[in-house]
Amino acid sequence: MGVDLGDLVEREEITFADLNDKEISIDAMNTLYQFLSIIRQRDGTPLKDSSGNITSHLSGIFYRNIKLLENNIRPVYVFDGQMPDLKQKESSRRRKKREEAKKEWKKLKDEGKISEAYSKATQSSKLTSEMVEESKQLLDAMGLPSVQAPSEGEAQAAYMTREESPGTIYAVGSQDWDCLLFGAGKMVKNLTTRKSRKTSSGGRKEISTERIQLQSVLEQIGVSREKLVWMGILMGTDFNPDGIKGIGPKKSLKLVKKYQEFEKLLEDEKVDWDSENDPYRILEFFMDPPVEEKDYSFKEPNREKIKEILVEKHEFSEDRVVSGVDKLDKAMEARQSGLGSFT
Repeated sequence: MGVDLGDLVEREEITFADLNDKEISIDAMNTLYQFLSIIRQRDGTPLKDSSGNITSHLSGIFYRNIKLLENNIRPVYVFDGQMPDLKQKESSRRRKKREEAKKEWKKLKDEGKISEAYSKATQSSKLTSEMVEESKQLLDAMGLPSVQAPSEGEAQAAYMTREESPGTIYAVGSQDWDCLLFGAGKMVKNLTTRKSRKTSSGGRKEISTERIQLQSVLEQIGVSREKLVWMGILMGTDFNPDGIKGIGPKKSLKLVKKYQEFEKLLEDEKVDWDSENDPYRILEFFMDPPVEEKDYSFKEPNREKIKEILVEKHEFSEDRVVSGVDKLDKAMEARQSGLGSFT
């Protein structure tokens, strides 16, 4: 999703201890899709209850957040608001891609090609409005805040980390580099993912939690934040996913350093703009997206509500859920008694 700066930026590997006593704004939609993609059975089938309702996202929310809280990391989930018109085409493209991947997954599964089927399955995840609403209900039952963005959740999450925001958010938790284009002071990758991943050869690859700081990125590559956005637009963002043919990270960096005005870059380089969205509108949206000051607070977990959602409605193991809630209560109590209130 969005621009990929991985080839240009040095990532700092960190542990959960480096995030002790920190609040992290979580790009909710990004993370829920992540849960739907990776929490699956061996053949790629998502977790389901006996009625066929997918529960992978609920499993991720419950168990991964308990792990964060046990390490004194406090997640604040930020959900998308109204989709900007700039993203309509990309949304349609993603929907079509998911549908094609789902057909391929079923075909490969029927042929017994389990490893290939799993790969396609992870690309077929579909997040419904019902899943989103139930995710919010579970977060609330766990005592975790969710924030509704006026537009892009990623932009709101990024704003909450910036100095002009009155909150205490330390970083954005996301897999998407676009949060840096929106001005996030810090970004944490692989916060809610598994710590190892299966490779195509059948082995396992270790996945580290990484911290990327915007100011360090700008200093490393020698550009301003606005020029970082120029680079993103040239390479491709959620608002012009295909970018400019033949322009990758290194070439985009060379071009933005050559020019002082974005308009002159596009004109002099005779950029073949192949998106229905105006490049200047995309630039403006990244630099000044719709965001709002938001109040939020952490609460005590509602044990009975958690059991109602997970055990009674979706047939999670009662023993595992009770054990999880015990850990959740303990993590919350330790925070409140040792370091003051969550509010």
